[in-house]
Amino acid sequence: MDEALLEAHAAAEAGEVPVGCVIVRNNAVIVRTFNRTLADRDPTAHAELLAIRAAAALGSERLTDCDLYVTLEPCAMCAAAMSFARIRRLYYAAADPKGGAVENGVRFFASPTCHHRPEVYGGIAEGDAAGLLKDFFRARRPL
Repeated sequence: MDEALLEAHAAAEAGEVPVGCVIVRNNAVIVRTFNRTLADRDPTAHAELLAIRAAAALGSERLTDCDLYVTLEPCAMCAAAMSFARIRRLYYAAADPKGGAVENGVRFFASPTCHHRPEVYGGIAEGDAAGLLKDFFRARRPL
């Protein structure tokens, strides 16, 4: 998660919502990225989607031996992509009561129509990730 947090800090420095993601295979980071929705002018350029696309380009659309670490609970779009890619384990830091779709919202992986459910571990380095997000938005939306 430390590597994903470094990516989240890089996102903040770039003016993007500070969400970072890494994909790990055989205990080695194979992909690292952060949100690029503004830079790419692409509403789907979430860190998770960018990471999955890059990892799949390394050899297979099935990432059954990969674990994904992300600093914010994934949205429904990203959860669906993880299911389609067959991500083995999802580790996320901060919960997202408004936009999350794993433990909050639609709870995508609990849906009977979800074909693949990764193991899910939330709350890892939650304070660090949540603090970064709060600071980022506080600076942009002062009281």
